[in-house]
Amino acid sequence: MKIKSAWIRQIESGQQPSSSALRDHLGAVHDNNAGFTEDFAWKCRDANGKNSYELLADIIDQKYHSQVLDLGCGSGVLLDLCNQRFGNELVLSGVDMNGSELQLARKRLAHTDTKLYQGAAQNLDFFSDSSFDLIFCHWALTLMDPVTEVLATTNRLLKEKGIFAAIIDGDPKTADGYREVHDIIYEHVQCKYPDYGVFELGDPRVRTAAGLKKLVAETFEDFDINITPITVSYNGAPSLLAREAAGFFYASFVLSPNDFSQMLANLEKYFFTNLHDGTSCFTMPINLLIVRGKGSNN
Repeated sequence: MKIKSAWIRQIESGQQPSSSALRDHLGAVHDNNAGFTEDFAWKCRDANGKNSYELLADIIDQKYHSQVLDLGCGSGVLLDLCNQRFGNELVLSGVDMNGSELQLARKRLAHTDTKLYQGAAQNLDFFSDSSFDLIFCHWALTLMDPVTEVLATTNRLLKEKGIFAAIIDGDPKTADGYREVHDIIYEHVQCKYPDYGVFELGDPRVRTAAGLKKLVAETFEDFDINITPITVSYNGAPSLLAREAAGFFYASFVLSPNDFSQMLANLEKYFFTNLHDGTSCFTMPINLLIVRGKGSNN
C-alpha cells in the first residue's frame, strides 16, 4: 500500500521535512504495516549467530540490572526475549508512540507483567528521574527527531551507573552488497520523489559513528561511550531476499503496488547475480552503541 503523508508532501515540494511531518509519516507506515521490521531483523545474524535483539539482551546482567526500559519497543520482540530469558526477575517496561505496534506488543506480552506505555521518546514525563538501570533502543534512534531531546530524556531516566544501549544503522561501506540493494530501492523511489534521500528520515548525525558519538557525548558528559560496527546477514532464495529486504526499507512503502513490483523484480535479478548453491545473501551494517555510567559494574 502506497503511503502518502505530510512528510512525503514536504519532500515533493522540496522542503526540509518537519519533526511533526516525520512522526505523521512513521505513524502512517506502522499503522498500515505493524510489525514489519521484526521478522527480518530476527533472521539477520552476525558472525556468531546473534541477531540484533540478542545483541542487546546479552547486555543484561541480573546482578546489576532490575529495571529495564525498551524505548521504541514496537511490537515487543525484544521485551519478549527478555521475558523468555529472565522471567519475573526483571521489571520490564516498554514505550512506543504507535498504537498499532503497541497492540501487537500487548498480545505478545499478555502472559507477562511487562508494562507498556504510549508516548514519544522526547517527552516521557510519566517516568520519574533515575528510574532505570538499563535502557534499550532497537533500531529506532535513527528515526527520532529531534534526537537531542530523546538523548536528554534517556539521560534523565537512567540511574547514575546505568547503561543506554542501542542498535543503529551502520556504515554501508562495511557490508558487501548493502549499497547495491539500497541504490536499487532508492532509484525506484527517486523516480517518483527526486528529493527522497536528499532528506532522510531522522537526524543525519545518527547515521555515522563519528556523528553519533559526538552527539551522544554532548548529553552524556560523564559516561563512557562505545560504538561497535557489526554486520548481520540473511541467506535465502533471491525472490525471498528481494521481498524481505525491500520490506525492511521505509522507502519501499512510498511506492505504488506496480512500482513496488518492478523494484522487486530488479532486486531479485540482483540477488540472482550473487547466487551460490541456490541461495544469495543480504548483509546489513549496524552500530551497537553502549553508553555506560562511570563506575558501571557491567
